[in-house]
Amino acid sequence: MTEEGGSDERLASRTLGEAGSRVVFVHGLFGQGKNWTTIGKGLADTHRVTLLDLPNHGHSPWTDRVDYLDMAELVATELEQFGEQVTLVGHSMGGKVAMQLALRRPELLRALVVVDIAPVEYPPSGGRTDDPDEEASPFAAYIDAMRALDLEKLTTRDDADEALQAAVPSRMVRSFLLQSLVREGLGADGGWRWRLNLELLDRDLGELRGFPVPPPGASFDGPVLWIAGANSTYVLPEDRPHMDALFPGTRLVRVKNAGHWVHSEQPEVFLETLRRFLTAVEKG
Repeated sequence: MTEEGGSDERLASRTLGEAGSRVVFVHGLFGQGKNWTTIGKGLADTHRVTLLDLPNHGHSPWTDRVDYLDMAELVATELEQFGEQVTLVGHSMGGKVAMQLALRRPELLRALVVVDIAPVEYPPSGGRTDDPDEEASPFAAYIDAMRALDLEKLTTRDDADEALQAAVPSRMVRSFLLQSLVREGLGADGGWRWRLNLELLDRDLGELRGFPVPPPGASFDGPVLWIAGANSTYVLPEDRPHMDALFPGTRLVRVKNAGHWVHSEQPEVFLETLRRFLTAVEKG
């Protein structure tokens, strides 16, 4: 594994594998590149796998706004450094970043993989159902809970886990969020901090529900794999016309017994599905 960084404008990244075609992963909201480590290691024997931290997440720089086009441009800057076309994989927020990049800089991509998100604007509830009693999106509640955590009084990660439990009942989701809570320094000088730019994400959360209008006539004509969780409401049948209009080479796969975090809930099925797609892409 190699570690890569750079100037303040460059995104943080890690690369696994030393040979084969390049596969680049971008995470969703509250995530970081290392969320893809299990999948990345599963591909590293035959591919060079790069895991990116998006702005305001992980080790990447903080910015003054949350904007899909800005994020797509920063990811494009990273892809330009490779000097070769890549397969770009994006989950949720990262999937929208990947789609915007594919539509605006198609020459950088060999293929695209979108995980449980559609090229549409989402309601405040996040996913979409016909249930009028559906709860509001949990993401705002997650941010509130993380911001409410008294980091100066915090002693252990278990304490943080307990404090988040009411707002974040899922152990898996709490573990996912707490990956961004880090302790720096030792002893009395040690302090906790979030790697997430929570204030900015809170302010601009509404921006992430949208999907910027693509340039007139834009489409990505390369191979596209769409992976959705069968238990998720983020990709619905009515989304298919939007997907096909912008990405005519789309193949949609729904993974059983998986919700929005498909790659975490069904990693073996996800990895096998991705492997088969990459093999097909390489065979042309």
